[in-house]
Amino acid sequence: MFCSAIINYYVLRHHGAFGIIPSMYIRRTQTRNTATGESYYTHRLVQSLRVGTKVRQVTLLNLGRHFAIGQNHWPTLCSRIDQLLSPQKTLISLDCPSQVEREAQRIVAQLLTRQPEAIPSAKETETGLSPEDVQTVLVDSLEMSRPRSVGVEQVGLWAMGKAGFTELLADVGLTGPQRAAAIGAIIGRMAAPGSERALHRWLSAQSGLGELLDVDFETMSLMQFYRVSDLLIRNREAIENRLFSKINDLFNLPGTVTLYDLTNTYFEGEAEGNSKAQRGRSKEKRCDSPLLTLGLVLDGSGFVRRSQIFPGNVSEGSTLEGMLKGLNAPNGALVVMDRGVATEANLVWLRDKGYRYLVVSRERERQFDFNGAACIETAAKEQIHIQKVLSDDGQEVRLYCHSQRRAEKEKGISRRFAERFEAGLTKLSEGLSKPRTTKNIDKLWERIGRLKEKNRGIGQHYHIEIIPDDSGLQAQAIHWKQKPLDGTSLTHPGVYCLRSNETGWDEERLWRTYITLTDLESVFRSLKSELGLRPLFHRKEERSDGHLFITVLTYQIVQIIRQQLAEKGIHGRWSTLRDILSSQCRITASFRRPDGHSLQVRKATRPEPEQQKIFQALGIHANPGGVKKMVV
Repeated sequence: MFCSAIINYYVLRHHGAFGIIPSMYIRRTQTRNTATGESYYTHRLVQSLRVGTKVRQVTLLNLGRHFAIGQNHWPTLCSRIDQLLSPQKTLISLDCPSQVEREAQRIVAQLLTRQPEAIPSAKETETGLSPEDVQTVLVDSLEMSRPRSVGVEQVGLWAMGKAGFTELLADVGLTGPQRAAAIGAIIGRMAAPGSERALHRWLSAQSGLGELLDVDFETMSLMQFYRVSDLLIRNREAIENRLFSKINDLFNLPGTVTLYDLTNTYFEGEAEGNSKAQRGRSKEKRCDSPLLTLGLVLDGSGFVRRSQIFPGNVSEGSTLEGMLKGLNAPNGALVVMDRGVATEANLVWLRDKGYRYLVVSRERERQFDFNGAACIETAAKEQIHIQKVLSDDGQEVRLYCHSQRRAEKEKGISRRFAERFEAGLTKLSEGLSKPRTTKNIDKLWERIGRLKEKNRGIGQHYHIEIIPDDSGLQAQAIHWKQKPLDGTSLTHPGVYCLRSNETGWDEERLWRTYITLTDLESVFRSLKSELGLRPLFHRKEERSDGHLFITVLTYQIVQIIRQQLAEKGIHGRWSTLRDILSSQCRITASFRRPDGHSLQVRKATRPEPEQQKIFQALGIHANPGGVKKMVV
């Protein structure tokens, strides 16, 4: 089992930061679980170290209980480790199976990353100079290996540290490996959203998160990531409440505004074993697939206070009471909602519970009078005209708002549907003079009905007449004329109505508070497009719920980063920040020395200017993982 000797001595330089590794072999040891009496084998990579006339064995790396390499391949594995540590020996070709090659690469990386970091002396700390380490190397022998991303990972760990997230997971009962898997799942969503299988591959082959956590993700099984998802969703309420409480302490968030809305995502496959997977109205137009609905309650700064997962066909208006009960919002908190949730029953419940509300009105008829309307300017330099109308009993106010930009958009939509509708009518009319086309009056009305259905209510603005022939059964002509109905998007484009029982605020304050609801829409866009909310690949209910909850936790961590950066004047979507950070990686540089030994140095790449700006704003060290050195 012994491989060829690498070096017969071991040296430490600069307070243990610099090592020379002697001969190695793999030791298999039988041990017993004292609690259960079960016997099992453990595996360790051991070095033989000669000290004077004696030989000592020192464990370099614990290879674990489930070491996957067969004993017949151990000599090859040790030889390959020897080659990787000593590049000058790679001229000798080894017949190395792919599994052995992967394991050798992993072990070498672990040996290097577990080297202690250099500790600067007091003088060096005072002067800001690095410890001097002068080496003579052969420049042409340079090899670069094992690049692993650390930019997003380091920022994610910083945010988790601010929120006390690791301690929170420990408090709800997660073990060390389970906490590592949970952190890996969340930071994986931040950096490379995908399935659990894609996450496992990313952590093993692309990310340096394991180095920063001192965790070997390559030895973790895929099932551990599925199971930690189950653990997180089972502890959802405790994790959610404690995390928001910590965030609230961190940023001193105002609790006067609460945003509530729902979104849904779709399954790939039928998800027959999931009772919540139901067909409904998909916001991504994926009505061909079962859906799952996510409800979020957010504070005015965009942090999630509570989440809940509903069946895909849930009625939006039926979810509000259950979500807000027990929320412990301050008396008189203002709830901002979209029209889908703003049913009369919900508004009555909010009033009874002492909440104020600001909602998009569900009334269909539009009206607006520019005379006496207030005018405000948005951040985009657009003028919004607002007409404030107090109810007869003085308990509620309506804001009729007109946006020119919205008006142009609605005019364009109406024009497109009108053109398509009239084109369909023209086709039916021209067909009356052609053979083998529909001429039966009843059938024509059916065709016209389908045209109205396809064109989003534009048909209500047309007067259509079918002229029958002498038999009264066949049509000889179709006439139509546009007659716009008053109080609709055709006569009042760009008008929408807000309702509120907060009668003491002026038009501008109410409108600007309502605009925070658009921030919630950006939250949903982030969850879906940036953090991997969609699609769902799971069949089990707990797994799909866990997938959504991990996305919510990921959003919370991302929002901590964005909030802190915003306070320093750095703004941007997470996808932009991620692109900036993702190029920083850790890499191993290997050199041959004239004395025949090999020098290996592992460190992070120098941050780009934009990366440095982010690190400085967050107070993060620009060299994640430090410097590791080894001589073999």
